[in-house]
Amino acid sequence: MLNPLAQELNNVLKNTTPGELLSDLGLRIFFPKGIIAQGGEAKKFGKVANATIGTTLTGGKPAILEAVHKYAPELSAGELVSYMPTAGNPELRTLWKDLIYKKNPGLKGKSISMPVVVPGLTAGISYLADLFLDEDKPLLSPNPSWDNYALIVETRRNSQFHTFNLFSDDGFDLDSFKKAVEKEAETGFVRLLLNFPQNPSGYSPTNAEAAQIVKIIRDIAEKGAKVLIWDDDAYFGLNYENDIYPQSLFAEFADLHENVLAVKIDGPTKEDFVWGFRTGFLTFGGKGLTEEHYAALEKKLMGLIRSSVSCSSTPSQSLALRAFSDPALENQKKDFRKLLEERYTEVKKFVTSHTSKNLEALPFNSGYFMSFHTKVDAEQLRQKILHEKQIGTVAIDSETLRVAFSSIEKEQVETVYKAIYDCADNM
Repeated sequence: MLNPLAQELNNVLKNTTPGELLSDLGLRIFFPKGIIAQGGEAKKFGKVANATIGTTLTGGKPAILEAVHKYAPELSAGELVSYMPTAGNPELRTLWKDLIYKKNPGLKGKSISMPVVVPGLTAGISYLADLFLDEDKPLLSPNPSWDNYALIVETRRNSQFHTFNLFSDDGFDLDSFKKAVEKEAETGFVRLLLNFPQNPSGYSPTNAEAAQIVKIIRDIAEKGAKVLIWDDDAYFGLNYENDIYPQSLFAEFADLHENVLAVKIDGPTKEDFVWGFRTGFLTFGGKGLTEEHYAALEKKLMGLIRSSVSCSSTPSQSLALRAFSDPALENQKKDFRKLLEERYTEVKKFVTSHTSKNLEALPFNSGYFMSFHTKVDAEQLRQKILHEKQIGTVAIDSETLRVAFSSIEKEQVETVYKAIYDCADNM
């Protein structure tokens, strides 16, 4: 029997696209009126004292050891060691929402939810899997794709990970994508994950490809299928060619059709060069959804956070908030983006001027990575490169070898790629 609070949220979402897309756990989950909720009320109304949250206060402020505080003296005790609200720092959430609109002008006039802070983008993907996937609700994504997707979908949620071919001879394989989406739609539902710039290929769609991707989803939605789209924007903004769709596809999907629910998965991890912060955001967008609908989805998401990590890291959120308010941030990011683009250019120059009987560079134009389609076993090739050349690469599957040019100095590109080609050709 469902908890009354879960049923209350389900009633709010009844007859909506998100309500019909929920998993078994998605239907059950709720945010309890327990310690956190009661503590929030006490923070507002407990004027004499607040004896709800398990923190040590002195003089009304969190106690902090000098051995801790001396390493981040510019941050207050509250910014370092206090608990954050389950959904994250309210100021940071508001600022990130403003940044989403700023980076994606196509969202102008469209309604989206307040971003919810999650402990890293991987956790965000895992929470979405909890909310929308189960044994009868598969997820569709390109092949090749990041190996952690399958681990989350198949192993954690006991769901199915369906794939379509990412590339044709001309770039993004629109035909394979269309056929796969239409096949999923035969069940009445499509649950789709798109990741651009893509991991492991480092590919982003051209403007023309993006338009066709959106059209395919619109056509399916107009025929009655309920469509859930996860936009994994971990590497957002790291584009190195001119003909790349410049925004997140979330800007298109967030108000595309009443049958489409879009979720933006993003954060500063990659695009702001703070990999270990483990601070990400989940933002919902859907045509016709109201603030009440978004609030219900937020409450369910908060239930998942509360029942797993309770809340996300305070120092990371505090540092991110301060950094995003620093006028020097954008120029500093441009310097690092230029560094990545220079490495990309060197890699592009090498792979376009060299051939191999056992390697084919997959299309790449953005992000941190590029990948090879291998005609030999990718794991055996990885081992050969590692032990003979002392260079690390990643075998994504038996025929895909990923190389993170983000972690290779520009001066190392020639050495690294020559070693990869030599090892491949000697197999």
